[in-house]
Amino acid sequence: MGTTDDLTLAIDAAHAAGALLQAHWNDRDLLTIDAKRQGDFVSQADHQSEALLRDRLLGANPDDGWLGEETDARPGRRRWIVDPLDGTTNFLRGIAHWAVSIALEQDGQLVLGVVHDPLKAETFSAMTGSGLQLNGRRLDPAAPPGFDVALFGTGLPFGNMPYIDDHAADLARVLPGTAGVRRMGAAALDLAYVAAGRLDGFWERRLRPWDISAGLVLVREAGMQVEGWTPDERPEETGTVITAPAPIFDRLAATLRADR
Repeated sequence: MGTTDDLTLAIDAAHAAGALLQAHWNDRDLLTIDAKRQGDFVSQADHQSEALLRDRLLGANPDDGWLGEETDARPGRRRWIVDPLDGTTNFLRGIAHWAVSIALEQDGQLVLGVVHDPLKAETFSAMTGSGLQLNGRRLDPAAPPGFDVALFGTGLPFGNMPYIDDHAADLARVLPGTAGVRRMGAAALDLAYVAAGRLDGFWERRLRPWDISAGLVLVREAGMQVEGWTPDERPEETGTVITAPAPIFDRLAATLRADR
């Protein structure tokens, strides 16, 4: 499992990357932007943040593996999984919902997660078996009193991505019986909000490891129930996740899985 030194290192690295990104945020109109595909953007802010994170994390642990959104992967028994700027489109458009996401995987198991929101000065962190913290303070979120008052988060496909009809069907099932659904555009930060009790659940299909890994540690350590599209599916393997507090999880999962 991860150590307190690993957690301190990850938090410090996330804060340093966050400071770099915040400087770019103030001058984001000067950034050079490239499109990896329709609706999927990258800028030098993403690249510089990932370079900083890689230098910090691998500089302290030269034998560790690496998986980042913008740089080449390398294997390792311990592996850092990093999104240097979760919510790039929000960032580039001036929408204040984006974060730095760092996870540590050991022997195929996620053991540490950090999601840092520089603009709101909020750092969500967790290690396996140690609970969830926000800015170093333990959080124990309460479940909503019922499914009908629950507020959920999700992601939607964009550009020419497939499965748009599936997501539309999800919304048609979930929306009528709840307090609503938010699509905020930063999966790691959305999962952190579920862990903290700001959202009452989240689902999304086919996320990439850097989108989901840190958030999975957070929601699990907050006591949320977590499954893939089937109960025996591991979200870290498929990228598809359903998560909510146990009292409402079965209702959410059954609603989403209906007629599938």
